[in-house]
Amino acid sequence: MSSYGFWDDSDNSTRIVKQLKDLKSIVEPWEAAVKKYHELKELADILNTRDQELFLDLNRNIDELLSMLGQLEFKTLLSGELDITNAILSINAGAGGTESCDWVEMLLRMYTRFAQRRGYDVKTTDILYGEEAGVKNVTLLIEGRFAYGYLKAEAGVHRLVRISPFDANKRRHTSFASVDVIPEVKEDCNIKLEDKDLRIDVYRSKGAGGQSVNTTDSAVRITHIPTGLVAQCQNERSQHQNKQMAFKILKARIYELERQKKEDEFLKQYAKDKKRIEFGSQIRSYVMHPYSMVKDHRTDYETSDVNKVMDGGLDEFIEAYLRFQKAK
Repeated sequence: MSSYGFWDDSDNSTRIVKQLKDLKSIVEPWEAAVKKYHELKELADILNTRDQELFLDLNRNIDELLSMLGQLEFKTLLSGELDITNAILSINAGAGGTESCDWVEMLLRMYTRFAQRRGYDVKTTDILYGEEAGVKNVTLLIEGRFAYGYLKAEAGVHRLVRISPFDANKRRHTSFASVDVIPEVKEDCNIKLEDKDLRIDVYRSKGAGGQSVNTTDSAVRITHIPTGLVAQCQNERSQHQNKQMAFKILKARIYELERQKKEDEFLKQYAKDKKRIEFGSQIRSYVMHPYSMVKDHRTDYETSDVNKVMDGGLDEFIEAYLRFQKAK
């Protein structure tokens, strides 16, 4: 960065500054923990056990050091090749009609709150509202360090049990929604999209109405014919921007498909392993009646504080899943 002319190339300088920031985020916490360890060791060597106040202070500092080490250990769980990248998260309504559409909207708020708590940027690239209420499906681009590393734990079917606000008889209903999470791939990745393999459709954006809604045919849907994968975007300002974002999402989905194929013969197992968005296939249950509980069926981690979870408090569930995966 100190070399002559470094700042003349804005693209390269931005990339290098980001790389420096990434490296510092790894090295500096470790160096701080090592420094604190040596300070406490020196203090322990000269400590007079009759000095109760100093003894208590040493214990408090040891607890702080253990907390620092715990955070460092947790970061080793985010050591996947793409964990540091942005995440593309899609939520789709399953069995349950209007109930499931409302559940998708609740999950949309939950993930938005989780991302905001971590300082991530959230962009809605595509959204389809329900006929009566809620959202049928939505795709988000969540930008921030380790966004994919954290949110990959959320992929799967999510089940809600509650008293329906849409039922005049106040009966208990069960709703389902699926969450898909893929990493955003870099622009210079090896995914090549040929024109003959693509079908590009342009259509009018649909939204809840208002002055900002698009009134031109600016929304873009791109279908990759060989794989059947689809990406669409309607929330950017122009057709060109929507097309760029749809291409980015499509590349990410193709990359994820190829990655999984290499790992476990994804193409052969997909139809057999893909779980339907209905009872018995959920990874997590959110029960609001007759009792309060959120339980992850993969790790058995659970909590009774449903409100905290629905407000984006997913950290414990994500950590439990990442530790579970590491131990497998």
